[in-house]
Amino acid sequence: MGKLLPTPALKRDDSLNVKDNRTGKEYTVQVTHNSIPATFFKGIRAPAGPNDRPEDETERGLRVADKGFLNTAVIESSITYIDGDNGVLRYRYVRVYVTVATHPEAYRRGYPIEQLAARSSFLEVSYLLIYGALPSGSQLSHFTSEVLLHGPIHSDAEGFFRSFRYDAHPMAMLTSAFSYLGSYYGEANPSLQGQDLFTKAAKGDATALQNMDRQIFRMIGKATTLAAMAYRIRQGRDFVVPPTGMSYTESFLYQLDHLSPTDQLSGLQSYKPHPVLAKALDILFILHADHEMNASSTTVLQTGSSLPDPFSAVAAGCASLYGPLHGGANEAVIRMLLSIGSPKNVPAFLEAVKKREKVLSGFGHRVYKTSDPRSFIIRKVADEVFAVTGRDPLLDTAMALHDAALKDEYFVSRKLAPNVDFWSGLIYRAMGFPMDFFPVLFVVPRVVGWVAHWRQMMLSPSGVKIWRPRQVYVGPSTRDYVPLEERKGAAQVGIGMEPSVIEHSGMTKRRKLAEASDKVRSKL
Repeated sequence: MGKLLPTPALKRDDSLNVKDNRTGKEYTVQVTHNSIPATFFKGIRAPAGPNDRPEDETERGLRVADKGFLNTAVIESSITYIDGDNGVLRYRYVRVYVTVATHPEAYRRGYPIEQLAARSSFLEVSYLLIYGALPSGSQLSHFTSEVLLHGPIHSDAEGFFRSFRYDAHPMAMLTSAFSYLGSYYGEANPSLQGQDLFTKAAKGDATALQNMDRQIFRMIGKATTLAAMAYRIRQGRDFVVPPTGMSYTESFLYQLDHLSPTDQLSGLQSYKPHPVLAKALDILFILHADHEMNASSTTVLQTGSSLPDPFSAVAAGCASLYGPLHGGANEAVIRMLLSIGSPKNVPAFLEAVKKREKVLSGFGHRVYKTSDPRSFIIRKVADEVFAVTGRDPLLDTAMALHDAALKDEYFVSRKLAPNVDFWSGLIYRAMGFPMDFFPVLFVVPRVVGWVAHWRQMMLSPSGVKIWRPRQVYVGPSTRDYVPLEERKGAAQVGIGMEPSVIEHSGMTKRRKLAEASDKVRSKL
């Protein structure tokens, strides 16, 4: 593979010239890794023009506006690489330089997701994402042992989970549970132990590094335990202590489905999850372990930049993933297929999509412009699961939609190919999981990606700066306060410009009626 060497000097001028037509001044900025620092623009200043407001701060330098972070790199990372134009996903991507004759040539090296899904395991991939290389046998054994050892949780957690309503969404429970978990470990809280608790690991502090890794073991190990507790509370069942002697996904399925200490299968064999389902879940976890700077990973880092305990940062990631635009995509696919009903209704549905009357879920991706490489892997997994669980009636509708969309020029020209969510929802449904549990099955493996990014941030040689983005203020300029009695009519009228009128029912309605009646009586 060659030897890792520093980036060689390139024989070209890697810089960008910018001319400000407002002032005629020219500026030069260095281009590194095909990017320029946004702070460069802060040095481009101009006198206020006729169309500028004081709030535009023209004389303080340009700002870069990027709604939704469409083209903003917020961090340098070596964890995951995505080439959306070519449908490539690689974990732990590095650039290697080798000398061929007398000319240095760059080779991009990363582990393709296809190879990892086919040959690795979830915990081995977890090690890779967190520590940067595939482990040796002893390293993997140590890492696996630590993760599984930290699976059990304090018995007080039972009371915490039972405090939720019987119909609480499992993601609400899981998000709260990670934050709750942080309350047990004061040694992991920089607010209690000092703000350099983890960042001093970047300077070689072995104790800080050990403390950091201990919290990582805890979060990965307890992710399945918390998820299983959120599941079983909805089922009205007692909680299960993580077993020994099982893989990560086997342990998870065991905690979900084990019934009692005397739970046995035929032939007096103790309960153990079906190997095909455990392996399928392991592959799905590999595919979902990390995906670069997505919404939830960015949320974890945004939160982590203020240096709270890592459990709070992961809880914030859970809240971000909870949203239907992120972790709820595979659930949306199932609801879409249910609404279509049968294969014969697919043509009419696609026509409605073209007219923007319906939404096509599970196709296309914000990053991938050709195809999602994970979708090809998961399609094979789906076949293996269906062979065990039986054919889901929705599969015929899904296949009809899949084939029709890939043959329709309207969707082909817009590069709307099936993504990982199209098949994962069908697999989870076939395995018997309720739809509102789908985001939980996304969180459990994504915890690994979150802690990998958090660890990388804490180990940054330049330290951690709090993330404080700018805004472009478009509101009113200075206004003088007017006393209430001098204000004439409504200050502003329109949708969203005043409090909504809320319809009340039940106790509140009856109390309001009583208060109104009391006012009438007092005037008589």
